[in-house]
Amino acid sequence: MTGPARLARAFGSTWRGFAAAWRDEEAFRQECLLALIVVPLGCWLGKNGVERVLLAGPMFIVLTVELLNSAVEATVDRIGAERHPLSGIAKELGSAAVFVAFALLVLTWALVLSDRA
Repeated sequence: MTGPARLARAFGSTWRGFAAAWRDEEAFRQECLLALIVVPLGCWLGKNGVERVLLAGPMFIVLTVELLNSAVEATVDRIGAERHPLSGIAKELGSAAVFVAFALLVLTWALVLSDRA
């Protein structure tokens, strides 16, 4: 499959992924609601294009990492319901990745806005 048909199929997969994340992942819903505040506020507070992307961009990284974390969790859950140390580690690593993305968001805002003081 090539051309427009491939693009349409890819868009369908993307849409189903977003719908599943919104439906099944409370953290993703919360982060989307946070993005509704952070992205416009970052675009408003940024003095130029670079500052605007620095303030808004990390929120998209948080959303991306949350989607990847959810994919890891779904894969681990699909493999089996029994508790296994590696399954726990995989889920904890995904959670840690989301934390690092949030740390980037906070650090970026702090550094960009501290220049104004």
